Amino acid sequence: MMIPRILVVRPLDNYRIWLKFADQSAGNVDLSHLAGKGVFASWNNYENFKKVTIENGRRLVWPDEIDIDADSLYLKLTGKTPEELFPALKEEYVHA
Repeated sequence: MMIPRILVVRPLDNYRIWLKFADQSAGNVDLSHLAGKGVFASWNNYENFKKVTIENGRRLVWPDEIDIDADSLYLKLTGKTPEELFPALKEEYVHA
């Protein structure tokens, strides 16, 4: 099983980020659908959005205890399904 690890993050305009993962997958992910909602209300000050950092290669974090896990970002970036990333999910579904 491949565990996505984030190597690089760069905040872009319009609540997008550029990511590079350890498997060399790279590109833009649009997070604009989150801006201003719930805990993401702190992004209403765009300077807060730009303060993104990587924690342990496994999640992105922002001030105000906001975080997004690497798995969901990897799926969004690559278009893969959870079953493709975690084959055991498919096996459990087949055997259920």
